[in-house]
Amino acid sequence: MADNRREAQPAPPLPTPLPVAVADSHTHLDMQDGSVEEALAKAASVGVTTVVQIGCDLDRARWAVKVAAEHEAVWAAVALHPNEAARLALEEGPDALAAAIDGIAELAALPQVKAVGETGLDYFRTGPEGVDAQQESFRRHIRLAKELDRALVIHDRDAHGDVLRLLAEEGAPERTVFHCFSGDAGLARRCAERGYFMSFAGNVTFKNAQPLRDALIAAPPELLLVETDAPFLTPSPYRGRPNAPYLVPVTLRAMADTKGMPVDELAAHVAANTARAFSY
Repeated sequence: MADNRREAQPAPPLPTPLPVAVADSHTHLDMQDGSVEEALAKAASVGVTTVVQIGCDLDRARWAVKVAAEHEAVWAAVALHPNEAARLALEEGPDALAAAIDGIAELAALPQVKAVGETGLDYFRTGPEGVDAQQESFRRHIRLAKELDRALVIHDRDAHGDVLRLLAEEGAPERTVFHCFSGDAGLARRCAERGYFMSFAGNVTFKNAQPLRDALIAAPPELLLVETDAPFLTPSPYRGRPNAPYLVPVTLRAMADTKGMPVDELAAHVAANTARAFSY
């Protein structure tokens, strides 16, 4: 969740609206201040007309499904975050993890759910003792996405090699999204070869993120998405302040500048790509 320093800072101002409407492909409305209605209205006012609400554990997944059913502008994605998978297995046992995945499977079959995610591997926050649980959970989520013909939304932190390996071993779903893409240009090229979508967040604007910008340059426009991962990863120059879907235009304009593309051209690609990735 957002830390106290982030919550204490004032919200950034509304950016200039985008010339082409796009989607925030990954957000956490349940972790943001204010109502869902307020968040959607602010986003729509600057050209962000669709959001994908992510549920990272069973309770948050249920909330995502509820909100998506109530709001035309919201689609849901549901899964056990890799750190949640490890926590369940280590603290409550493998049966608890299996039961939670079964619960996710029931939710993922609902029509307002367009993706299984965010799932994947996180070797930054979870130590070696949680690797087996994360990998087994990831495999089961991959299979679920294929069974239900849903997109697969991947959380990949310090685990690029194993993420690609498990996707190859299980067979990746037709529509696979690397959320908050965190690799270098080499990984971007490998993802492009496999047709994986790459979603970039506000950290692509950070001063120390040149390897990430190099990855963005390497990624073809036909596979690019944009996201906030709000309330986290607020783009510069607002880093450290609350993030929300209405700030997508700040990141997208920075992406267009990095790629040397007109904003409207990149926005058109992103809009079409997101609809294709999530099949809405």
